[in-house]
Amino acid sequence: MKIGADKAVAFHYALLNADNEVLDGSRDGEPLPYLHGHKNIIPGLEKALEGHEVGDKFQAEIHPDEGYGRRDNGLVQTIKRDVFGDATLEVGMHYQVEDDEGELQLVQIIAIDENEITVDGNHPYAGHTLTFDIEVISVRDATDAELAQGRLDLS
Repeated sequence: MKIGADKAVAFHYALLNADNEVLDGSRDGEPLPYLHGHKNIIPGLEKALEGHEVGDKFQAEIHPDEGYGRRDNGLVQTIKRDVFGDATLEVGMHYQVEDDEGELQLVQIIAIDENEITVDGNHPYAGHTLTFDIEVISVRDATDAELAQGRLDLS
């Protein structure tokens, strides 16, 4: 069975940067499951998986526009220290902050000084071309319940 719309798919992957360093992956654990055609994974990876079947092993290069997007320097902000209350903060940690519309945003702390904290709201892989080393593990028809939810039932 080939990967296409409304298929339940599981695959192992290693995410590599331009220097072939592994940034993330599933090979030491369970394969990554997703519902194909429902925007559950980045668009470029979903396109690369289309038409493949169980046992296929391949690499896919995903450019920022079809991955985690381009970096937006407007998402780097300096916030007054007191907004964080008494929280213990470290460079590199992630933190949820409220944006101007009251929505929670996940940011990474990139600099700390006595009165201000600089945060970056870009995804860590934004602006990067990434290579996925992929092995398709399973492909099946999604259930009616999974299709109604737009995602796989992982319980």
